[in-house]
Amino acid sequence: MMKNLVSIGWLREHYQDPDLMVLDASTKSNAVGLVVRFEDLQIEGARAFDFKSRFSNSESSLPNMMPTAAVFQAECQKLGIGKNSRIVVYDNLGIYSSPRVWWMFKTMGHENVAVLDGGLPAWKKADLPCEAIQENSYERGDFEANFQSDLIKSISQISEQKNALLIDARSKARFDGVVPEPRMGLKSGHIPGALNLPFLDVLEDGYFLSIEELSKKFDELGLGDQDLVFSCGSGVTACVLILAASLVSKRSLSLYDGSWSEWGQLEDAFIEK
Repeated sequence: MMKNLVSIGWLREHYQDPDLMVLDASTKSNAVGLVVRFEDLQIEGARAFDFKSRFSNSESSLPNMMPTAAVFQAECQKLGIGKNSRIVVYDNLGIYSSPRVWWMFKTMGHENVAVLDGGLPAWKKADLPCEAIQENSYERGDFEANFQSDLIKSISQISEQKNALLIDARSKARFDGVVPEPRMGLKSGHIPGALNLPFLDVLEDGYFLSIEELSKKFDELGLGDQDLVFSCGSGVTACVLILAASLVSKRSLSLYDGSWSEWGQLEDAFIEK
């Protein structure tokens, strides 16, 4: 079984393995003001994983919502992904959107998936094989999706939860409600009882902090032994924290997929600032 996070050294060693699939989860823009680099490059042989359109729920008014298992399975098969594929996901910001794709695969029952620490910038800096972004068709894979419902929480579950802590990955200013939300029509503030750990606080220069530093970040929250649920603006950067938590904890982890895009638009939602 693959580790949840792999280094460029690991990928360089296993790059040509016949069962290894490298997926590019890069986005052209982001809601937190990060500068996009290497827009026109990909790791040589990588396959584009467009989670914002092809791998999201097109019937939802909310951004980036998980698709059905049937849609996820069909789109993975189009990419040539098989049920026995080992998958490494990266993005062009180092660590930003790739953990979201990692968590999507976990949610769909595929355990052999990891995120590339440092992403495309680290791979490029090491002068490893890159190429212009390619659009290819692939022999259909035999990927099978098996939705793990306990890894995704709905708004009703968040409203009723008693045995879990909610951790919000947005910036402190957004969490505290002292700045407007980047998405129009959303209130400012946070879900009552939530804790705040901005996702950038677990990263440095596009890499995750050390295990010791990550442990300290979570210890400072005073979590006790409760299960953890993560949220953010639209379910993307929350997955950075889920991956960070998976590196230092064995407790149950899940994602509030609607996140603030859902909670912040409700007329009668309780909000703290």
